[in-house]
Amino acid sequence: MLLSRGTGMREQQCVLLFIKAPVRGGVKSRLAAAIGEEAALEIYKDFVITVLETLKAGRYPFRIAVYPRDALESVRHWLGNDLDYLPQTGKDLGERMKNALARVFSDGIERAVIIGSDLPDLPDEVIHEAFQSLESKDAVIGPAPDGGYYLIGFNARTFLPGVFDGLPWSTETVFSDTMGVLERSSWTVHQLPLWRDVDTLEDLNDLVARSEERGPGPSVALSALLRRIGAFLPGGGVNAAPGG
Repeated sequence: MLLSRGTGMREQQCVLLFIKAPVRGGVKSRLAAAIGEEAALEIYKDFVITVLETLKAGRYPFRIAVYPRDALESVRHWLGNDLDYLPQTGKDLGERMKNALARVFSDGIERAVIIGSDLPDLPDEVIHEAFQSLESKDAVIGPAPDGGYYLIGFNARTFLPGVFDGLPWSTETVFSDTMGVLERSSWTVHQLPLWRDVDTLEDLNDLVARSEERGPGPSVALSALLRRIGAFLPGGGVNAAPGG
């Protein structure tokens, strides 16, 4: 199904938001080890809502890619019927990303980028930079401090499926390995600013610190998320000692 949000060229562009079904024990395992599964689940759900707020207010159409694929209806019930969904298919993350991009390109989308749900403070400006870069570059990627990446995207004509094959996912070499594949293929690549996704208690503390440095004016959803972080962490504050 083609997306209808936006006009002109933006109808042919798409953000793919990768999410997991909100199941206790099935999301944010590293964070859950520090603050408990229930707290991690509630914070994860707030992550999704916060990213969705950014996308809804942003400049580009988007679709929500759901894992596992049989959770599609439960996620639709959670987030609403007015959004566009597709199931994630494939044996690992790389194959699921590859298949999702192939799907939207086959639907007529000309440019697409993938982001995850662990970027609650990623601004629309970064997403806009990604799409702008694809006007002159073959690919775009956003490096993360842990050695992974938080965004990757292609034009339909420059889509390189092999960039997702055989990589050691969730390791500190994912970004460098991906860049190696792109460079060996002679693809031109735009690198976005470094951005920290949230997987651990340390990342959560960094999220709060970044938000405090920016001062007033966070989104409604991000404000609610920051309040929830304080409520769920041991001792009521983000710098409290980890606990279960």
